[in-house]
Amino acid sequence: MEAARPTLRVQRLSERAVLPLYATEQAAGLDLFASEPASLAPGERAVVQTGLCIEIPDGFEGQVRPRSGLAARHGITVLNSPGTIDSDYRGEIRVLLVNLSREPHTIQPGDRVAQLVVCPVARARLVEAAELGGTARGAGGFGHTGR
Repeated sequence: MEAARPTLRVQRLSERAVLPLYATEQAAGLDLFASEPASLAPGERAVVQTGLCIEIPDGFEGQVRPRSGLAARHGITVLNSPGTIDSDYRGEIRVLLVNLSREPHTIQPGDRVAQLVVCPVARARLVEAAELGGTARGAGGFGHTGR
């Protein structure tokens, strides 16, 4: 199993930056930490800095996902979930959070704000077609199967 693990190179941009870490042995996501404070009023969104740049290997992507505890306890979630970090991106990892609660919330340096899941990427080959193959579902969508 070890051979399947991609290696991530990480650069700290700030002394307050905390390296991502897996909270448990079987955790799928690396916790991402804030490096700077941020305040979110109810309904407000904020870009939270991590103070890190990450080199994701070719053939993989990073998916920035919400932390369930932050969402359940405080109504704070990742707005563009999952956010995608492409393997050719070398800028700072920042997390777009939104406050869905009725209370203001403050993020402090060192707070866990999201998780990063590293996934393989399959790039599709597109073929234009005059028509597509049929299925039992057809074009039904957005609740077509009922409640």
